[in-house]
Amino acid sequence: MSVLVYVESPDGHFKKTGFEVASYASKLAATMNTDAIALVIGKADQAGDLGKYGVSQVIHVNSNDNIGFDSQALSRIIADTAKEVNANVVILTHSSSGKALAGRIAVRMDAGLASGVNALPDVSDGFKVTRSVYSGKAVATVSINTPNKVVSVMGNSISVDASGSAVTPDNKSVSLPATKLQVIEKKVVSGSVPLPEAELVVSAGRGMKGPENWGIIEDLAAALGAATACSRPVSDADWRPHSEHVGQTGIAIRPNLYIAIGISGAIQHLAGVNNSKTIVVINKDPEAPFFKAADYGVVGDLFEVVPRLTEAVKKFKNQ
Repeated sequence: MSVLVYVESPDGHFKKTGFEVASYASKLAATMNTDAIALVIGKADQAGDLGKYGVSQVIHVNSNDNIGFDSQALSRIIADTAKEVNANVVILTHSSSGKALAGRIAVRMDAGLASGVNALPDVSDGFKVTRSVYSGKAVATVSINTPNKVVSVMGNSISVDASGSAVTPDNKSVSLPATKLQVIEKKVVSGSVPLPEAELVVSAGRGMKGPENWGIIEDLAAALGAATACSRPVSDADWRPHSEHVGQTGIAIRPNLYIAIGISGAIQHLAGVNNSKTIVVINKDPEAPFFKAADYGVVGDLFEVVPRLTEAVKKFKNQ
């Protein structure tokens, strides 16, 4: 038996989450005394570089095709490949694509499914994985008792370990049925750091008073090399794009550092960010609920605190 990891390559490039699941699969395979095999479908630059993250083999299917996303076709390729390489564990990224694929693959493989896991499985007595539940307020342990298993991994849950070396991909071609999907419009959010992958996030709320003041947030994010985000009232008011809305009804993130500026900390917002490793809150209201969830807090006027923080970051980096 082996471990198969499907690595997404949107627009022909791997993202950080792809390297994370490759590392996850290789570390899991090591605990199971087996091999980790990576599967890439469609165009991908330097697919063999996945070997640097511990996989022993890279299978590249239809490497010259721009396949796009068809969950039915992709799930069939992944399940068929798992059968060919005798893999009883399939690893996916818990992305929008991974969520659409995981259930279909589990059905095709007659497998148990654990979605959105945040740590490596414990295989000392069965196969047990943990995941956040109740909007991050608790952690559940899930046991998969079926011979075949499908696991989707939350982003930023495991460190990327690039200690291996590149391998030569095994290229293969498969025939795909005509898709039933029709793409009417495609919108791609551009930005230096995509929110789901960001390790550092600077976020702001209604305390900014208006979109014209957002420059100080962007300056701090640029100094830190961070992504920018916002609370729901800000995106609803069109101060910032909806793609930056984090929270229960927006994007759930788990960065290493989350700086919340001028955000009161409603439960709906906390549900999307409370898996952050470190939370810093800047708010002039000492009774703001967010302070209860913060690792560090600054009570003060954000229009005074944030520029000074930005200058301090720049000074520190220039040392």
